[in-house]
Amino acid sequence: MDLDLTAAAEEELTRACDLSWRELAKVVPWGDTYEGFTPGGGTAQFERSYLWANAPQGDILVEVVVYLGQRQEDGIKLTRVIGRQTT
Repeated sequence: MDLDLTAAAEEELTRACDLSWRELAKVVPWGDTYEGFTPGGGTAQFERSYLWANAPQGDILVEVVVYLGQRQEDGIKLTRVIGRQTT
């Protein structure tokens, strides 16, 4: 496991979860891929997705994948669920 890619994925997941459920619910499903820099200074592809975890208007699944080149399956994938707030 590449520690630099892991650190980049953890950092990206933290940023991806900065928004509240209410803010994210307006754009789900949504995703984006961009080239960025890892904490070690290397370049990598960063992919972020927001999906409904089980059903629309329920919990939101946040997925982050950080990988080198074109091979996403060789990257580091992390997920977290943002629970629906009952207000």
